[in-house]
Amino acid sequence: MAAVRVLVVDDSAMVRALIQALVEMTEGLTICGQAENGRQAVAQALALQPDIITMDLQMPVMGGMEAIEEIMATRPTPILVLSDVADAHSAMAAVSRGALEATCKPTVDDGPDFTSRLKMLAGVPVIRHIRSKPAPIAVSAPATVSPLAEKLAPATRSPLTRQGRGEVRSQGRVFAIAVSTGGPQALARILPRLPAHFPAPVLIAQHISDGFATGMAAWLNELCPLTVAMAQDGEFLVPGRVYLANSTSHLAMTPTRRIQLRPRADRDIYHPSCDVLLTTVAEVFGPAAVGVILTGMGRDGVKGMAAIRRAGGVTLGQDEATSVVYGMNREAILAGSVQSVLPLAAIADEMERLASASPQTRWSC
Repeated sequence: MAAVRVLVVDDSAMVRALIQALVEMTEGLTICGQAENGRQAVAQALALQPDIITMDLQMPVMGGMEAIEEIMATRPTPILVLSDVADAHSAMAAVSRGALEATCKPTVDDGPDFTSRLKMLAGVPVIRHIRSKPAPIAVSAPATVSPLAEKLAPATRSPLTRQGRGEVRSQGRVFAIAVSTGGPQALARILPRLPAHFPAPVLIAQHISDGFATGMAAWLNELCPLTVAMAQDGEFLVPGRVYLANSTSHLAMTPTRRIQLRPRADRDIYHPSCDVLLTTVAEVFGPAAVGVILTGMGRDGVKGMAAIRRAGGVTLGQDEATSVVYGMNREAILAGSVQSVLPLAAIADEMERLASASPQTRWSC
């Protein structure tokens, strides 16, 4: 089998040398070229036709963001963005333009994980992207509120009626989304289409590199009429809010309907775990649970989707044609755990339809 050919793009000679050393020590990988700016990267992508490209973002002459747009428009190639955690917001924007994933620049100790990821991503089929950014989705600008008003917002904005002992009753579902490779692009298509008055909470387990989840939440929050934030341990769910799991813990629900962040173990393959989220949502919310499984590699989420279906909830899966990687969702569909298979563009509408015709559930606050 031919070795995977890697094009390394970074303005730092030291970083390029380190990546070259890690690649050359790995069987099945080889360096086919190096570039120190985006303009060179575009030219070499066309001339060398690599199997995968590692892409820095901050470079002279042409930055990585522009290079990704150009490459994905002319010669689509799997791209792994290598970025500092401080620039995680830009890294997510780069992924939305066609890169497959973003992670930190490797160190000597990261060799096996880094090169394994290169091999895996090199086999992912990618599609052509147009150069120009799509027209932004029209959404109402969120009103500016004080910190105190924001704290009171759950009680004042949502159509809930207080019951005794601090409980409120609402007609609403709970949506849990499982996603991996290709997830930022998929979420950027779904979440902005949910209206500001969406009457249910949305929880997301997105496989992501350590340090990048907060930047992803901030990036998605800018795109959406709903508030997107990192899930916090012990908080209650609020309708109309999107909760993103961090990679350092697993997002779960407790029997008292609070968010629980479970510590990640060294043996855990996926972080955060989609199965943990989906399974606990099934256990706690039963028929009110809606599981959504999107693009991604592996089998994470398959058990959780089955749990939601057994509990009487609703399960949705992204179809093959619109998936960056038809993996997790394919496994769940083949297992019979997905009731409706939909193209990406139809998922937000189906979520809104389900939310507007939902079973009764209780919210604690």
